[in-house]
Amino acid sequence: MYKQLIINVTEHETRVALLEDGTIAEIFIKRRGDSDIVGNIYKGRVQRVLPGMQAAFADIGLGQAAFIYVGDIVCNNHKEFEHIFMEDNKTGTEDDGKANDADDRASSVCDFHIEDIITEGQELLVQVAKSPIGTKGARVTSHVSLPGRFLVLMPTSHHVGISRRIEDDVERNRLKELVISLRKEEVGYIVRTAAEGIEKEKIASEMDFLNNLWENIRIKYQKAPVPSLLHQELTVSLRAVRDLFIHEADKLVIDSRNGYESILSFLGTFMPALKDSVELYEGSEPIFDAYNLEGDISRALKKKVWLKSGGYIVIEHTEALVAIDVNTGRYVGKHNLEETILKTNLEAVKEIAYQIRLRDIGGIIIIDFIDMAKKSNQEKVFNALKEAVKKDRSKTHILPMSEMGLIQMTRKRIKKSLTRMLCEPCFYCEGEGYLMSRQSICYNICREILRETRDMIGNKLTLRVNPQIAELLHGEENHIITSLENLIGKQVVIYPNTEFHVEEFDIFEILKD
Repeated sequence: MYKQLIINVTEHETRVALLEDGTIAEIFIKRRGDSDIVGNIYKGRVQRVLPGMQAAFADIGLGQAAFIYVGDIVCNNHKEFEHIFMEDNKTGTEDDGKANDADDRASSVCDFHIEDIITEGQELLVQVAKSPIGTKGARVTSHVSLPGRFLVLMPTSHHVGISRRIEDDVERNRLKELVISLRKEEVGYIVRTAAEGIEKEKIASEMDFLNNLWENIRIKYQKAPVPSLLHQELTVSLRAVRDLFIHEADKLVIDSRNGYESILSFLGTFMPALKDSVELYEGSEPIFDAYNLEGDISRALKKKVWLKSGGYIVIEHTEALVAIDVNTGRYVGKHNLEETILKTNLEAVKEIAYQIRLRDIGGIIIIDFIDMAKKSNQEKVFNALKEAVKKDRSKTHILPMSEMGLIQMTRKRIKKSLTRMLCEPCFYCEGEGYLMSRQSICYNICREILRETRDMIGNKLTLRVNPQIAELLHGEENHIITSLENLIGKQVVIYPNTEFHVEEFDIFEILKD
């Protein structure tokens, strides 16, 4: 599979698109003022301890207080507690470039309570695990991880994990023994995919670099006021180079000369051999237009996504979860109903996995497939979904299809989804997704006029409404006005106003001359 990174840089926004065989698979967007702060390390102070939630709020210098769970706290006073969370589970430590999974730690069984470990006013060194989303503040952890090109340093652990993408057992054992023999302190490391086949000297050099970086952060922590930023993650462009280009992509194209030179400088330090794979785009057409990406991004913001067969899926975001519904639409099949349904569901599986990854949908996801009578067909759809999400670098968990034809899955959420990033609630419907019907608005107007005319002494009313409502009241709903005039004994004059929202109207009394 041929992979490219396409980077569009402007003064106010940076967009990074990962293309797989020419199709956009993932997109990362950073705008001026955005709180994409995952990986940043802060010196903070505990504001409130919540025993009932086994969590605490901390001031790290952002607009919203950050929150930390008991499982995300490195305890200096309770060595037994610290030992529990130093024993990293395999799922967390063997993800390429990911330290212990905070969700797994938070759910671990522990005899200690948060009120026994930290107190209000206490200073903490924490790293952002999840950026603020909506009204929720950043989620932080004191289990720090510092990624390099070949290794991820975990100062609060002592476990050595190997990326699961390194499949050769001999190489896995070589790397593990090499890291254990080279480390000078009881700290943890994850060996990243890029380390496969790398000689001892380069591993040792990166170990020294990461250990020095951690030591500098610790020194800053001792001297810095509270709250303070101690360490800032790379820009979105350089993160893409570190995490995607070096490990996965074959080519990088960027339309900014400053960004181009910055990437070359970064590669000169870590991977000089990749410099020739970086290209500066100087075409007159915008770079995302040149690669036909804008249409795919717009499509990823729509609720309804059509399938090639004529079926479609509907993606609905709710407060608690994301619901995805599969429908046959215009597809009528060729042989029998069960075959038609199975083909639609299997086609939908690929599109669902693609859309989840592209839109960066996280949390709980419920997929309502079209009901299938055969158990074997249900298993085909379930297995196809498991296979389709393997390309996704985010951690997913999928449950078998229920008797109601539903598949429940979770996907690790770290940052805002594409919809949350690029969209905002409709100011017409206030995010409800619906407007009151025009007929209902006419009836509401009628009721409001009846209320207001009780105290009116004039012989005429003027009604200002949206043009669509005016047309309806003059046309098929004219009987409302006629009966209303007979009932109140006053003339009702309707004036359309193009600036009015469809649900907006004003009623004015006109006194006798």
